[in-house]
Amino acid sequence: MRVALIQQRAEVDKGANVRRALVAFEEAARGGAEVIAFAELAFERFHPQTPATGDPLTLAETIPGPTTEEFSRKARELGVVVILNLYERDGARAFDSSPVIDADGSLLGTTRMIHITDYPCFHEQGYYTPGDTGAPVYRTRAGRIGVAICYDRHYPEYMRALALAGAELVVVPQAGAVGEWPDGLYEAEMQVAAFQNGYFVALCNRVGEEDCLKFSGESFVCAPDGRVIARAPAMQDAILTADVTLGDAAVSHARRLFLQHRRPELYGGWL
Repeated sequence: MRVALIQQRAEVDKGANVRRALVAFEEAARGGAEVIAFAELAFERFHPQTPATGDPLTLAETIPGPTTEEFSRKARELGVVVILNLYERDGARAFDSSPVIDADGSLLGTTRMIHITDYPCFHEQGYYTPGDTGAPVYRTRAGRIGVAICYDRHYPEYMRALALAGAELVVVPQAGAVGEWPDGLYEAEMQVAAFQNGYFVALCNRVGEEDCLKFSGESFVCAPDGRVIARAPAMQDAILTADVTLGDAAVSHARRLFLQHRRPELYGGWL
């Protein structure tokens, strides 16, 4: 199975960003991709770079809504699974959300980011309500897919929950800046998660210079044995593809050993 991560700059014009993304989506699908994913807030500037003022809900959109409808049509036309990431409005609340659309164009559900951070250039608590959808794994035409949105990837409990729910592939929509992490840690964190939990991880990062952040790109895919098997360039728009065999998850060290030897009856008291 071929996975494609679409790493593209977000200009001010959201409509133009969506149109470029649809062109890239079609290119990836024509190139054999069966699962296509986008970065965090891929179609708009990264709002939390500045503290929220006024009513941030005016920046958000509903799910389902115009963007999901566009991609549902394209997914149905091309027979491809797609994972988006949008600033979602739901009544008086807003979320950092990833709708998952199956290859027949149906919206299978939406994962909402659970853990919300706040520090310079990432003023997310003024924009996002903590997610209330848990850690779902979606049965798509391509396989069992979970989503860990940006900050959620730092929580081993969340990454383990996706494994226990049977994820074969975890997609990580990301907004990672140049120099944000010590050398090697950007990839190593997801390599360890893939190895300990026995699934593929596909991290799709933002790219380009914005208000106070320079997003690095460098999207990557790692296998259940922890190896990085594909990597996109830094500071460039790119479509990264990786051919994966989801059946490798079932024979990984994690599925054959680690998960079978867990002692969950002990963990509650520890935590």
